[in-house]
Amino acid sequence: MSSGKILVAQGGGPTAVINQSLVGVVLEARRHHAVQRVYGAMHGVRGIVNEDFLDLTQETSHNLELVAGTPAAALGSTRDKPDLAYCQEMFKVLRAHQIEHFFNIGGNDSSDTIRIVAEEAAKAGYPLRCIHIPKTIDNDLVLNDHTPGFPSAARFVAQAFAGANLDNAALPGVYVGVVMGRHAGFLTAASALGKKFPDDGPHLIYVPERTFEIPKFLADVKAVHERYGRCVVAVSEGIHDASGQPILAQLAKDLERDAHGNVQLSGSGALADLLCEEIKRNLGIKRVRGDTFGYLQRSFVGCVSDVDQREAREVGEKAVQFAMWGDRNGSVAIKRTGFYSADYELLPLEAVAGKTRTMEDEFIAPSGTDVTDAFRLYLRPLLGSGMPDAFRLRRAKVARILKG
Repeated sequence: MSSGKILVAQGGGPTAVINQSLVGVVLEARRHHAVQRVYGAMHGVRGIVNEDFLDLTQETSHNLELVAGTPAAALGSTRDKPDLAYCQEMFKVLRAHQIEHFFNIGGNDSSDTIRIVAEEAAKAGYPLRCIHIPKTIDNDLVLNDHTPGFPSAARFVAQAFAGANLDNAALPGVYVGVVMGRHAGFLTAASALGKKFPDDGPHLIYVPERTFEIPKFLADVKAVHERYGRCVVAVSEGIHDASGQPILAQLAKDLERDAHGNVQLSGSGALADLLCEEIKRNLGIKRVRGDTFGYLQRSFVGCVSDVDQREAREVGEKAVQFAMWGDRNGSVAIKRTGFYSADYELLPLEAVAGKTRTMEDEFIAPSGTDVTDAFRLYLRPLLGSGMPDAFRLRRAKVARILKG
């Protein structure tokens, strides 16, 4: 006899629209007569192991809609990366609570987790339907046109660089903005969508898909500064040398590492500061400033793409539909149709799990310091409506009398 219980969890870095996916799951599930209870795991997979569940069936639709429009992860998230033993513990809990459908909202690690759990259920002959719902601001899930969370973060990056460019034009110098992205440069590349006039910044864009050489970087900055009297630079936190070593590791004396031994790239202003010091010391430019966008770009209130909101809701809804009407596990993927519209497919978990997408070559200019028009056409529809614009004085100059 069916228990009618489903469980949904959120994992990895929060985004501006991850709660849309959560609410999409809850509201769509409550429309199905076979569903008796919708549970939410607090703090992702950790909440499953700890049996820390909320009964989302008791939430009002009105409050769910309010939560849907609120950034970050309403259930809480986790950075736990489950191994086989961890997933086996998760499966024990799911089985004890008679969970029949498991939805995990997240990126690469979340997709791999749900793949392992699905395999454990199959081995045990337990009827558990497992669906991965995509989410990541890095836009690095394979076989997806893009992922929910990325468009809103990209909108923030584009707007932030548009503002930084205006500031830099008013008080010229060199500005370096460091953007999230360890392996994929999509988010850093989004800075290009803040440009309006040919001499606007960012003048230089560096993504981890290309090797970063400090001497060439300094030469690039010098050339732009000599041309415009200023220079705005967008840099991915994941820039690395030809050996794959992060540039931060080259420049910094003391390095913080995460629980998995990786150099801690996010949450620190070290890379921006160190690049600025290189510019000051080697080029002699006095006014050099740097910012690290860090966590600001993930869940910034009031800077959300309406396209992103709509699609994040739909991937949650489609996940439930695939689970209820299909006969297989999988990962929901967004496919682009027409100039811009989206459709959804269910991909095999093994096709997505644990794999990382990087920017396609067609999106990166031959110089390695800019994006192509193909990237601009790819990203612009995702940013949504109401993108702010910037204007200039026409500067009709008055003839000099004394200084002529």
